[in-house]
Amino acid sequence: MLQNIRVVLVNTSHPGNIGGAARAMKNMGLSRLVLVDPLDFPSHEADARASGASDILEGAQVVATLEDALVGCNLVLGTSARDRRIPWPLLDPRESGVMAVEHAGQGEEIALVFGREYAGLTNEELQRCHYHVHIPSNPDFSSLNLAAAVQVLSYEVRMAWLAAGGQASKVEKVEVASVRSGELATMDEMERFYEHLEKTLVDIAFLDPEKPKHLMARLRRLYGRSSVNRSEMSILRGILTETQKVARGEPHKRKDQ
Repeated sequence: MLQNIRVVLVNTSHPGNIGGAARAMKNMGLSRLVLVDPLDFPSHEADARASGASDILEGAQVVATLEDALVGCNLVLGTSARDRRIPWPLLDPRESGVMAVEHAGQGEEIALVFGREYAGLTNEELQRCHYHVHIPSNPDFSSLNLAAAVQVLSYEVRMAWLAAGGQASKVEKVEVASVRSGELATMDEMERFYEHLEKTLVDIAFLDPEKPKHLMARLRRLYGRSSVNRSEMSILRGILTETQKVARGEPHKRKDQ
């Protein structure tokens, strides 16, 4: 699906921006780069800024006109940094990502078009686009670096692609621990913990056993909804043990010493 989406850079003046755009594309799984009349390409600076995405630059198609770059495209989305006199269908980056993926999933060819660093796309070039995409940046400092703009739209394309495929957009952090330590504490282990906790709270005079005021019931509810695993239980029991030593005036050693 993503191979149906091409990134088109028009008349780019700085080769470093071409390299930065290639890196942004590769980060997000896009691979097709089309350059319309670049001022300086190929370039060592572009290779340096690509930082591992040199394959994107090597496979880049260089053409003379935007018309050439859009051959075969069914949907063209052009970035626009400012309001134009002629109203045009406007999308934000998220909407553009969803639309690009929907059409690419149907086998259509999609182009994401970016203009010159100093002036963007001309009105004539924008009129070749089905939709304009505006990145809602800070109006007091709205000019984005070209590679940064490519990164924003490429990211939204990837998020839409992940969602369309039912793939997770985040990876849960997994603790490096034994299988046993990752298991939830059993009910009997929890009961021993509650007994230990109650005794410790009495030792430090936080809990008056004559007037408990439902404290232990509230603590049971708190820990009960926390899904304490065995590794965490070991930590909690250790804290309670050291707390009791302090309460009794016994010597103890800090764990970080």
